[in-house]
Amino acid sequence: MEEQEVIIIGAGPAGLFCAIHAAGAGHRVLILEKNERPGAKLLLAGTGQCNLTHDGEIRDFVTHYGDHGKFVKPALLSYTNRQLARFFEERGLPLKAETNGKIFPVSRRSEDVLSCLLAECAKSGVTIRCSEPVTSVSRKDDRFIVTTAKTTYSIRTVVITTGGASYPRCGTTGDGYRFAEGLGQPVTETAPALTPLVIRPFPFASLPGLSFEDMRFSVWRDGKKVLDHTGDVLFTHLGLSGPGILDASRWIRPGDTVRLSFAGPMRRDEFAADLAKRAPENPGWHVATILAKYPIPERLNRKLLQLCGIPDGHTCAHFSAEMRSRLVEHCTEFPLVVSALGDYSIAMATRGGVALDGVNQKTMESKIIPGLFFAGEVLDIDGDTGGYNLQAAFSTGYLAAQGIIRKENKGGGEKNNSG
Repeated sequence: MEEQEVIIIGAGPAGLFCAIHAAGAGHRVLILEKNERPGAKLLLAGTGQCNLTHDGEIRDFVTHYGDHGKFVKPALLSYTNRQLARFFEERGLPLKAETNGKIFPVSRRSEDVLSCLLAECAKSGVTIRCSEPVTSVSRKDDRFIVTTAKTTYSIRTVVITTGGASYPRCGTTGDGYRFAEGLGQPVTETAPALTPLVIRPFPFASLPGLSFEDMRFSVWRDGKKVLDHTGDVLFTHLGLSGPGILDASRWIRPGDTVRLSFAGPMRRDEFAADLAKRAPENPGWHVATILAKYPIPERLNRKLLQLCGIPDGHTCAHFSAEMRSRLVEHCTEFPLVVSALGDYSIAMATRGGVALDGVNQKTMESKIIPGLFFAGEVLDIDGDTGGYNLQAAFSTGYLAAQGIIRKENKGGGEKNNSG
C-alpha cells in the first residue's frame, strides 16, 4: 500500500490547478487520471479554442451560476478572472478578450492551455498517473484508502475533481458522485445542463441556423410562468439552442412550454396595438408586407403567416380580428412544448452534483468528512456559457489548495512525510 500526502482524483482544470498551488506550497501531490492523458474535456472547451474566462468585474460573475452564485462567490474572489489571465500570460500564453466578453488564448488552442498547466505541474513537482482509474475511496480511521486498477493508496487528504457527467466520451461519467456518496457525502439529483431543447414536432425544422440576438422568451410549467429570460436563440433541425437557451436549460424540464417573442423589444399589448393601427391604414397591402415592418426575418415571416392560416397575398382589407389575434400570439408568445433536453453526450455541463450545503464554501472541504475536498464541476455548480464554468473550476481548485495548506499549517506538523 502506497502512502501519499495529497491525492487528487481527476486531471481536469480544477484538479491541475489545485495540484499546482498545493505542490507550490510544499505538498507532495499525486493526481490519478483514468484517461490516457490529462485534460480530455479541457481540450474540447470552446470547440477546441478554450474560452477560459470572461471579461469584466469578478463580482458580476455571481449572477451567472443560477441559484448557486452565493456559494461560489468566495472562490471567485479568492482567484479572479484577472488573476487567471495573469497566470497564463506570465507563463507565455497571451490572452485576448472578444467584443462579447469571452476571453481566449490568442492562439485559440486549448492544447496550449493544457500544455501550460502541465508544464507548471512538472515545475511544482506534481506526479500525474494516467490510465489509472480509481475504483473506490473508503475511510479508515483518519485516512482514506484510494483503490485503483493498479494499486491501493493510504492518504490523509483527498480532492475529488472528476467533473460532472457531460461529454462521457472524455471519461466524465459521474465517478465523483459515486465516490462522494460512498463516503457519506450528499449528492443532489443530476441532469444535463447547458444543453439544447428538443421540440417534437418542431414547426421551424425547415429553418435551421436562423438566429436571434437578445430574444425575450418565457418558460411555463403547469400553467404558471417559471422563468423570464433574454439571450441569443438558434433554431436547429430538432429544436432550440444558442447561448440564451443553453443558459436557461438548467431551469427547463420536459413538458415545459417555451414562449418565444419574435417582435424584438415590443411586448404583446404594444405589438397588438401597433398592428391594429397599421393594418387599417394600409388596406391594400399584403399582411406579409405589414409583418415585414417588424424585426422578423423574411423566412420566418412567411412561416408565421402559414402557421396562422393566413394565405399568401392576403390583404389587410380582409385581415380579420381573429387572424390578427393569432398573429399577435405567434409573433410575441409562440408556444413550443419541450419534448426533451439534450443528453449528456451533447450537454456542456451537469446540473446537480455534490450538495453545496455539505461543503465549506471558504475552503472546499467537506463539512462531514475531514480531509475530503471538492473542486470543479463535481460540485452542484453550473455556470452560463462564456467561460464561467472554467473560471469556477480554476477558482474552486485554487481555493481547495488554500484549504489544504491552511489545514496542514493549523495542524502543526500534520503533514505525512513517510514517502
